[in-house]
Amino acid sequence: MNDAAMLEGRCLCGAVTIKVHAPNPRLRACHCGMCRQHTSGMFISVDTEQEGMVIEGPGISFRSSEWAERGFCGTCGSTLWYGTVHDGARHLAAGLFENAAGGEMKLEFFADQCPQGYGLRGDHRRLSTEETIAMFSGDDA
Repeated sequence: MNDAAMLEGRCLCGAVTIKVHAPNPRLRACHCGMCRQHTSGMFISVDTEQEGMVIEGPGISFRSSEWAERGFCGTCGSTLWYGTVHDGARHLAAGLFENAAGGEMKLEFFADQCPQGYGLRGDHRRLSTEETIAMFSGDDA
């Protein structure tokens, strides 16, 4: 593994620490109702490798739907991840890493649910609710 691609992050209080390999730290935003309720805004994750991910400390998972979980610090409550139950993947919150891991916004999920009061600029892919659900259900072939 390339050490330059190794990210180290932490929650607000530092009780949870994360080490993960991220050779291409692209950012993704989700505007679904659950992400907005969980974070009080959009949830922004950084694309990292699942293999070798080390999360230490009081990270707690909350099963938020039939197919997803959300992680948070048991001490300070910081948002840690969005996880998919079917494969155990954890999509880490960009805010855990300095400068959002230096990533560039590449994708928005549920873009049609983005509140009127904010939006992201830039030329990146924006998926509607229908497109997002098709992608996660495997029906986008």
